[in-house]
Amino acid sequence: GCGKEFQGVYDREKGRILFFQAEERGKKVTSAEVALDDPALEDMIGQARAAALREEVELLGAGREFDMEAVRGGTLSPVFFGSALTTFGVEPFLEEFLRMTTAPLSRVSDQGEVDVFSQDFSAFVFKIQANMNKAHRDRLAFMRICSGRFQRDTEYFHVQSGKKLRLSQPQQMMAAEREIVEEAYAGDIIGVFDPGLFAIGDTVTVPGKKFRYSGIPTFEPEHFMRVSPKDTMKRKQFIKGTEQIAQEGAIQIFKLPGAGMEEVIVGVVGTLQFDVFEYRMKAEYGVDLYMTGLPYDHLRLITACPCKVEDLVLCTGSAILEDFRERLLVAFGGEWSVGFLTKHNPGLELADSLSV
Repeated sequence: GCGKEFQGVYDREKGRILFFQAEERGKKVTSAEVALDDPALEDMIGQARAAALREEVELLGAGREFDMEAVRGGTLSPVFFGSALTTFGVEPFLEEFLRMTTAPLSRVSDQGEVDVFSQDFSAFVFKIQANMNKAHRDRLAFMRICSGRFQRDTEYFHVQSGKKLRLSQPQQMMAAEREIVEEAYAGDIIGVFDPGLFAIGDTVTVPGKKFRYSGIPTFEPEHFMRVSPKDTMKRKQFIKGTEQIAQEGAIQIFKLPGAGMEEVIVGVVGTLQFDVFEYRMKAEYGVDLYMTGLPYDHLRLITACPCKVEDLVLCTGSAILEDFRERLLVAFGGEWSVGFLTKHNPGLELADSLSV
């Protein structure tokens, strides 16, 4: 509503408009701040535009009043309007983001809360991404530093594997640019090369500390497909691709107990993940896939079994599967099947969560 000469961002908390004088794209613009009911608004953009602007701002009144405590408590999400392409609204967004963001908070481990101001370094792996650089087929593990100071080439301890390691090429990223960092602090995110050691939810500490941060919940997949490579000569690429994409958390892979990895069962939360998986297998690993839908829409972890799994009495449309951690699970097509399974297999216990 401000025309071509001005672009404006409404700050509802302050009840003011922050105007940007339009200049050549890519260059810093001049700005001016004015209250919505200030008569100077008409002098700046004209009476008609000022009236239209006030009317449009009224339309924004459908939302809740701004409450910083609600924002920090995670019950209210502020919304910003802007465009990085035209540099419209970027600067006020960054300023408000810094103002609203809290300092790094302490994190809970299996040995209690770890103080963010502790001098001992610790970090939590929250993301793994393969093939970020197609020329090198690299694989990066991203970790958030939870306490202390990280220093390049210092010896650290990977709790899940019990191994000591040196992270010699820690990186921080800005868009497509990468930069090797010498040190980082609590709240920072760094990426390190992963030889296949890390998994989402892992903890890295200083030697001598063996606590584990609470992991990220694993959601039960709701859609399943049987997957195999069209070209059997690409078995190695198929296994590598499915395992790496599964370790990123994009999919979950299972197989029949005792079977190999020539054919796997892929489980996802949303069907779009199948399309992404199929595209990445072709683009990044050169593998075309056969994909066949399966009738399962529920999965339960077997925590206690009264007999050999092959002797369990299963209902129609169910199957016993094994995940990459060699845990046994039962897949089935409806919640009623749980009652059937436990009734016909006394002593069989099924967990509600895959994160057990």
